[in-house]
Amino acid sequence: MLTDSYGLPLSTSSAAARDAHALGLDRILTQYDGIVEAFEDAIAADQGFALAHVGRAQGLLLRGETAAAAEALTTAESLTGGITPREASQIAFYRTLMTRPIEAAIAALEQHIDSWPRDAMVLNTNANPNGLLGSSGQVGQKARLAAMMDRLAPHYAGDWWFASAHAMALNETGQHAAARDRVEASFAQRPDSAWVAHSRAHLCYEQAETDAARAFLREWLKAYPRGGVLHGHLHWHLALGELEAGETDAALALYRAAFSLEGGSGTARQKLQDATSFLWRWELAGHARDEAAWTAMRDFARAHFPKPGIAFADMHVMLAEAVAGDAEALEARIAQIAALAEAGRYPSGPVIPTISRAFLAYRQGDHARVIQMLEPLLAESERIGGSRAQTDLVEFTLLRACAEAGRRDDLQRILARRRIGPARVPVAH
Repeated sequence: MLTDSYGLPLSTSSAAARDAHALGLDRILTQYDGIVEAFEDAIAADQGFALAHVGRAQGLLLRGETAAAAEALTTAESLTGGITPREASQIAFYRTLMTRPIEAAIAALEQHIDSWPRDAMVLNTNANPNGLLGSSGQVGQKARLAAMMDRLAPHYAGDWWFASAHAMALNETGQHAAARDRVEASFAQRPDSAWVAHSRAHLCYEQAETDAARAFLREWLKAYPRGGVLHGHLHWHLALGELEAGETDAALALYRAAFSLEGGSGTARQKLQDATSFLWRWELAGHARDEAAWTAMRDFARAHFPKPGIAFADMHVMLAEAVAGDAEALEARIAQIAALAEAGRYPSGPVIPTISRAFLAYRQGDHARVIQMLEPLLAESERIGGSRAQTDLVEFTLLRACAEAGRRDDLQRILARRRIGPARVPVAH
């Protein structure tokens, strides 16, 4: 029987289908373009190859095409005759991922990985700060992910992708030396991988290696195609580095060319998160507001995200509403979140509503209220989801509010207890 890239049996007798499936998985793990097309080549070689349809569904999800992904998964479910137990479990996992609450998806993932620890396709849905655990709304999610990756490490000895994903989890829990060893080993094997470049960018951020990150990303991004999954986001990382270094013209040029609404090439969610985050950090660093950009962002957010669902994305939608000063729209969305929470479908609790009201208070100049709401929230910031680099947006807002309120002692106290690592805080004070 043919096997996949990680030695797991595949229910296809076509070497061409196997090879195309391997290419599709590699493109997922390296975060390159052509994911869907690779799995379509696998389907063309063997129409009955169920996991090729699952892979296509995963690629469509990464592109934000949820309806098409659901159709692809339904096709996979119709082809379950004669498949292996691992393949059946993978298909069932993706059905749970697409249709059930996040807690059910995490439970399905853990059950599947316990039986097939080397199923990288499934593990990849969790092995990053924006994965399943990252969307769980839990306090302690980062430690839980790091523990999972520690436990699985013996099954992936020498594997470049796992090493970089493991490094990301370790980096998020402050284990920077161990993360660096794994990033460097991974980069030595796959210097072309955008996922490895991303892990290195996060490590540099947490270690205040701004100049090293800028030099690395400027060079590395020259060869990365615009269609790559992380094209906009890696340029966002570079733009943050330029902003920290005071290279404001370079930062703004990167925003406009690579991850703004007009210049970005990513999904709607990627554009929302990276563009909104940059525009807000730009202001917190003391630069003038781009009213036209914010108006466009609010309209984009309303069009593409009319209802709440994922906390990390919702925070950025509500930031755009807050900057617009639309308290009514903000409270309407908070009411929708409350209804979801009551139904057990919004696990991050009151974190996003509190942050949203703090954003609005900042817009209204009520800096004392911002401080009152945000400082107690810092201990729970991981419930937002995303990486620590991404959720710094909340702490930076708090720091700027302290500066605006003239509360220098509070500003210094918060800075003093800030985690070891990021030293350059691009906040005007």
